[in-house]
Amino acid sequence: MISRFVAFSSLGRRALPNQWDFISLALVIAVFIGVAKGSAGMTAPLTAPVTADLSLDYSNLPYYALRTTLRMSAAMAASLVFTFVYATIAAKSRRAEMVLIPLLDVLQSVPILGFLSFTVTFFLGLFPGSTLGAELAAIFAIFTSQAWNMAFSFYQSLRTVPRDLEEVAVGYHFSPWQKFWQLEAPFAMPSLIWNMMMSMSGGWFFVVASEAISVGDTTIKLPGIGSYLALAIDAKRIDAVLAAVLAVILVILAYDQFLFRPIVAFAAKFRVELSAGQVQEESWVRQLFLRTRFLRALVTVPARMLDRIALMRLEPPRGRATRMRWPDHLVSRLFDAVWFVVIAALLGYSLYQVYGFVSEKLALADLRETVVLTLYTMIRVFVLIVLASLFWVPVSIYIGLRPRLAEKIQPLAQFLAAFPANVVFPIAVVLVVKFSLNPDIWLSGLIVFGTQWYIVFNVIGGAMAFPNDLREAVVNYGIKGKYWWKDVILPGVFPYYVTGALTASGGSWNAAIVAEYVKWGDDKVAAHGIGAYIAQATEAGDYSKIVLGVAVMSIFVILFNRLLWRPLFALGERKLRIN
Repeated sequence: MISRFVAFSSLGRRALPNQWDFISLALVIAVFIGVAKGSAGMTAPLTAPVTADLSLDYSNLPYYALRTTLRMSAAMAASLVFTFVYATIAAKSRRAEMVLIPLLDVLQSVPILGFLSFTVTFFLGLFPGSTLGAELAAIFAIFTSQAWNMAFSFYQSLRTVPRDLEEVAVGYHFSPWQKFWQLEAPFAMPSLIWNMMMSMSGGWFFVVASEAISVGDTTIKLPGIGSYLALAIDAKRIDAVLAAVLAVILVILAYDQFLFRPIVAFAAKFRVELSAGQVQEESWVRQLFLRTRFLRALVTVPARMLDRIALMRLEPPRGRATRMRWPDHLVSRLFDAVWFVVIAALLGYSLYQVYGFVSEKLALADLRETVVLTLYTMIRVFVLIVLASLFWVPVSIYIGLRPRLAEKIQPLAQFLAAFPANVVFPIAVVLVVKFSLNPDIWLSGLIVFGTQWYIVFNVIGGAMAFPNDLREAVVNYGIKGKYWWKDVILPGVFPYYVTGALTASGGSWNAAIVAEYVKWGDDKVAAHGIGAYIAQATEAGDYSKIVLGVAVMSIFVILFNRLLWRPLFALGERKLRIN
């Protein structure tokens, strides 16, 4: 009887909240209050223009940072859903891959200005008279700067699952549903998390364009750090620009400590290795949660339900056997033929619509001009990606193989990736104008300023995912020097590098829109390229030139990716995967 009483008392003490529960509860309540306060402004009545509500007063920056953070978080949630659905279908279906991957190439290259030009009216029409329509348009614009990179990363991981793990799944008779949640998704998690950080940081690069929305003659500037920064640039207020940069730093540090650092530490359990890693990632937020009683009890039931769902043996329905059955290869060829006809018909119809829209106001000379300008931008993008790769691949490998160093570098890398390029534009404009520099050369660096971090984050993620047991085998065999680089680590991170370089290339095409045409107050500097062409057409409201520029850019991007990056991706998938 006494032993039962002691056991019951001990159980009761374990069930009661402890001091860590109160600390965690305070953090959770603070988050809910922030979300409630920011959401209230998102559904307020819309007045046109709302620019008058913005102010360069420093005291407004915390609220502006909250609004921007909520938009980026909502875009990240939508990007995750898109990634799991879109990338999985592309990786699992050969016919779907023929359409979805080239479409993804185009989507990541189409400038955000192009998305906003044709989607903002749609979102405003959904919620007339409410700020929510403009908020959804801004969230969608940020989504377009986050989702493509994450989808490419998840697709690449699903296509490069080690063959021995595939054999284990077959040996355990996993259904496709079980195989996805028990093998493929955990294997893809480390790379996906690093690309989530890159996507979140990359969203800051275009936050100005997403929060300052133009609809006809009306300009809607939503409260946020991006619109604050745009207002500071127009007013030539260097102090306000620096204040916006400081706010960005604080938001990035908050994201790093409260979101990314905990999930990076959690993702370490998904590494593919036979021996335990020597260094484990740490997170004080994760440790705080593990020490709580009440919060852990709250998530126990949902976690068990998710485990049961992941272990359910869901299989695609099988058709009944028939007496007369065509050979499988004939059925496959028939479906391929029908599929190609449908794709060709849709492509032809799309090109016909583009031609009809553009030919009303433009001539053949405009097409020749856009082709030449796109060639300029293509050369600029290729050279910059090569230079960035030569520098950042060795540096990223060095960081990724040292988890302690990666843990310290992580917030710095996020800040550098998220550093608003608009802050550098005034310096570029002043230098080009004052010293009569060539804009085609000196504005080129702005293109890769934000996109080079796709290579950095992906290669760091690949180096961190490199199996520890293989590293130990390399040490035992005494492989060093150039042989270690050539035969071990470069092949090991090559698939990750291709994913990073591919997304960096697409991001560079997108970044050309804001980097080839920069301004500081009334001073404007333009380089020769399709980016400046689209930016100037957008500023003038010439939709025919916008469509023509985006169409020609998309065709070049598809050819560029198909002739260069896709063969390299196939090489990494066939020969340079960790078996």
